[in-house]
Amino acid sequence: MTDSDHLDAGDIGKFDPVLTQRMVGVMRPFLKAYFRSEVRGLGSFPPGGALVVGNHSGGMFPMDVPIFSVHFYEKFGYDRPVYTLSHDILMTGPTGELFRRTGYIRANRENAALALRSGGVVIVFPGGDYDAYRPTLSENVIDFNGRKGYVRTAIETGVPIVPAVSIGGQETQLYLSRGTWLAERLGVKRLLRSAILPLSFGFPFGFSAVIPPNLPLPTKIVTQVLDPIDVAAEFGEDPDIDEVDEHVRSVMQQALTDLAAKRRFPILG
Repeated sequence: MTDSDHLDAGDIGKFDPVLTQRMVGVMRPFLKAYFRSEVRGLGSFPPGGALVVGNHSGGMFPMDVPIFSVHFYEKFGYDRPVYTLSHDILMTGPTGELFRRTGYIRANRENAALALRSGGVVIVFPGGDYDAYRPTLSENVIDFNGRKGYVRTAIETGVPIVPAVSIGGQETQLYLSRGTWLAERLGVKRLLRSAILPLSFGFPFGFSAVIPPNLPLPTKIVTQVLDPIDVAAEFGEDPDIDEVDEHVRSVMQQALTDLAAKRRFPILG
């Protein structure tokens, strides 16, 4: 292992259940009042390590993880950590230690495997920022941008994949474009490891290209946790990565389409 792998492994050991409980206690009333958050389907959540695969929504202020975590800990307690695979930027600066202590870990397969084998629940958003800034016109489309590494992680660690879909987060403002053309022209990828420079319209600044950051509107956010997928049981001991990925995206797309059909009004839910 490299030195960086040892440092990454240290992220796992920094989880602090007491601090996490305090943070969740602060977030819970806000999330349930402002976003009227709901997480459905936790009754079928499997024991032990599990890889939660979700669609990512909300641009610069995604609420997927806080909402899932608040409801998960409310049901299962704090003996079972929820780890979130995160961009390196989140782990730097004065708030980096706070994120580590509340379950955020750098996104690499070594970290994910260590957390899963420890019995933790790991949340991954394969689509990343590409998904979080999808245009509002495509808000109910599952798009991982071709990323399938999560399947290999589940196979190698022998844990089930738990798909989870969320609706409402892409209504926090009007997302116009991912701005891939603008990012390429300005060389953003070299600076920030991002191939997008999103364009949106929201409150209070109106048009934004990430800066100035608009505040999220109080949209109702609902997360549906789906039945776990035992990869080996459903696809054999030598599963085809593409086939598993296609299946995961298919069940997620069906669930998201169902949620969208029941949603009567934007923002109000």
